[in-house]
Amino acid sequence: MTNVSIEEHPVGGGGPYAITTGPDGALWYTLVHSGRIGRLVPGGEPDSHRLDPDCGPTVITDGPDGALWFTEYRAHRIGRITTGGEVTEHPLPTAGCGPFGIAAGPDGALWFTETTADRIGRITTGGEVTEFPLPVTGTFPSAITAGPDGALWFTMNQADAVGRITTDGTVTVHPLPTPGSAPVGITLGPDGALWYVAIAAGHIGRVTTDGGITEFPLPDRAGRPHAITPGADGSLWFTEWGGNRVGSITTAGVIAVHDLPTPGSEPHGIALGPDGAVWAALETGSLARITPAPAAAR
Repeated sequence: MTNVSIEEHPVGGGGPYAITTGPDGALWYTLVHSGRIGRLVPGGEPDSHRLDPDCGPTVITDGPDGALWFTEYRAHRIGRITTGGEVTEHPLPTAGCGPFGIAAGPDGALWFTETTADRIGRITTGGEVTEFPLPVTGTFPSAITAGPDGALWFTMNQADAVGRITTDGTVTVHPLPTPGSAPVGITLGPDGALWYVAIAAGHIGRVTTDGGITEFPLPDRAGRPHAITPGADGSLWFTEWGGNRVGSITTAGVIAVHDLPTPGSEPHGIALGPDGAVWAALETGSLARITPAPAAAR
């Protein structure tokens, strides 16, 4: 097991949920309970920008236009914030659609999931929205990421499947081997495959672009893995919301897990930071910085 050092940095503001690195060398994160977008330069003091307090900002990503884009799950909008803090919000055409995941696509637009509408959405940087219905209903599409094949890949939480959508809206569904997996987070790995976390089944999954699926069980199947991201060390890093842990998995499937210092911290989003460390959003009010431990401490 690789030793790591974990530092928790309180940021306040009400429920850090998702996190990403912005083009300005800062960490940007959503504060889901208070309706804010937070910003932290590693080593500095946190700051935040107020939105509608009840909008439920959820997932945030670096956009193709030098701004950050985020979903507002409860307000059913897509938001944009510049690195200077200027916010623009775009209401979505479908009422009550519950946008959740969002990622920049290869076409210069942002792609997002509509959890309660069984749709994948596309929004241009100018705010033009197109929605693509999924071929099945009741799927609760969740996280989304750009793949290596010019398409977007997303989890279908209630369908136990991973989906693929091309930029012209063609959808392919890949059922997962384990019933009741409930996949949530998904990311592109350094090996050119898509890696996802199965929150209900307690495993990490790998999907190749031709639909081949491999599952790697976690040591604690009740850990409820939530989000996953590539690290600087060639591994994938993930959060275990139910286990109060972060973990890593190599592309060969070797897993290591690490307890967070504060009990019950509710880790959700995770991202590679501008300083080369992995950062996780802890819903109880902090960001965790995860780095390999110094050699003398191993």
